Amino acid sequence: MYEGSITYPAPPDRLWEIVERYRVNILYTSPTAIRTLMRYGEKYPKMHDLSSLKTLGTVGEPINPAAWKWYYENIGGSRCPIIDTYWQTETGGFMISPQLGLGLVPPLKPGSATFPMPGVDPVVVDESGRELPPEQKGYIIYRRPWPGMFLTLYRDPERFKKVYFERFPGNYFCGDYCVKDKDGYYWLLGRADEVLNVSGHRLGTIEVEDALISYKEVAEAAVFGRPDPVKGEVIVAFVVIKDEFAHDRDVVQRIRKRIREDLGPIYVPEEIHVVTKLPKTRSGKIMRRVVKAVALGQLPGGDISTLEDSASVEEIKTAIEEFRRQAQSAS
Repeated sequence: MYEGSITYPAPPDRLWEIVERYRVNILYTSPTAIRTLMRYGEKYPKMHDLSSLKTLGTVGEPINPAAWKWYYENIGGSRCPIIDTYWQTETGGFMISPQLGLGLVPPLKPGSATFPMPGVDPVVVDESGRELPPEQKGYIIYRRPWPGMFLTLYRDPERFKKVYFERFPGNYFCGDYCVKDKDGYYWLLGRADEVLNVSGHRLGTIEVEDALISYKEVAEAAVFGRPDPVKGEVIVAFVVIKDEFAHDRDVVQRIRKRIREDLGPIYVPEEIHVVTKLPKTRSGKIMRRVVKAVALGQLPGGDISTLEDSASVEEIKTAIEEFRRQAQSAS
């Protein structure tokens, strides 16, 4: 196991050096870590012998297709299956994942966690708990218990029942947004409380982030909804631009244009802020709630003891202040 920055000290090839030195055959990391390393291109992985790798894994958040393909091609040499594991601390184990150990690896779709593990019975439902047909977004819940299921919250059994079982009585609610495609593959779209309501349209933050990260200029992205008196919410995005495009003044305008073309006008962010880093945990996961709280002028709620670099918070504040100054000057 390795804990610590994956980009310090320079060059940003610590993971690849560890793989080569110890002949690692399974690499399990977060999509954010992959996107961070994508920013530096293929140069550094190519400097190391990664031929010992047999299996790649991801955990902690949905992996967008662009990061999946980069990971598969440049780290796994287009030969290692990517086991995208969807689960929670509360579930005690994987819930939806390619089942490598059982010899059940279906054709992989970049960005999908594929199918439920044996004994796991998920369903995608609407607000009232009715099962949705394929290709429609909704909440993922579980209809049956499973062996690794947790039994209560420490000294708070009432909260256990309220948080996980009251929203859809008789079912376990994990708090995530999802869509199941026509082939039965599950695509996780982020936390249900991060779903945006823009002019009556329910949009997953992951949908917008995936689009942003698919563009060659963007290394990382964090998206949230800002309250708006007319639209309900508007989309705000913070993006980290790859080094080679750092001085491109037209990059934000091009990003807006491509989102409009690829997803439609409703998905175009009201604000796009360029920063050099985003708040992350030490394990490399973007702390979106911190991004939102800082951008809205609120103190970050909850525990931020795992925040890796407090300078990222100050950068968000500076970006927002500059945006407001420019808006006032324009008016």
